[in-house]
Amino acid sequence: MRELWVAEGLDPSPQIDEIERLAVRRKVRTMLVPRRRFDAAARTEAPQGVMARARPLEEADLDELCAPKGRRPPFLLVLDGVTDPHNLGSLLRTAECAGVSGVVVGRHRAAHVTPTVAKVAAGAIEHVPIAVVPGIPAALARLDERGVVAVGMDADADGTIYELGREVEGPLALVLGAEGRGLAALTRKRCAVLASIPRRGRLDSLNVATAGAVACFEMARRRQ
Repeated sequence: MRELWVAEGLDPSPQIDEIERLAVRRKVRTMLVPRRRFDAAARTEAPQGVMARARPLEEADLDELCAPKGRRPPFLLVLDGVTDPHNLGSLLRTAECAGVSGVVVGRHRAAHVTPTVAKVAAGAIEHVPIAVVPGIPAALARLDERGVVAVGMDADADGTIYELGREVEGPLALVLGAEGRGLAALTRKRCAVLASIPRRGRLDSLNVATAGAVACFEMARRRQ
């Protein structure tokens, strides 16, 4: 973090006092900024008066994400065309909490990290490496070469995530499709396994962020 900005005119708060103490401890410069300048720089709908100005996130390398972390095989989340920043932020937060070791997103026609994504992710962008790739199908082919099994989430798949075998206990890439259309045809073809989440109601699908949460934590449970 390069600077901490605090908007002028904020009411006293123990939370803000704690943030400023942490900034001093880490030798981060703290600046009191006029509210209009602060709001213009925040680029969010409801800035809360405190903002960290940090260095740009570094993109992770796809091959490096395939490497084990200690004794734990890679557990990746691959997003095929997720465009809603709120969904991306929610998925990143879920990924961090479920122990996902890296996230893969396409460079085109997909949401990337923005102030909105960072806010919804609630700190996850600082802990989950993100690889941005030219195309998801090509990335899945590369993961297959590295021994990573791709499990695609498809509402119409015959088998469910609860029926998957031991293949999900090794190097794994959980693949989620775009809002509305789901997995693209070539992405679906590159997945080793397709799986669904059982539904009991009348709607034919879940929101991608909700489906991602169910699937990530089921895979995490299986991989304990």
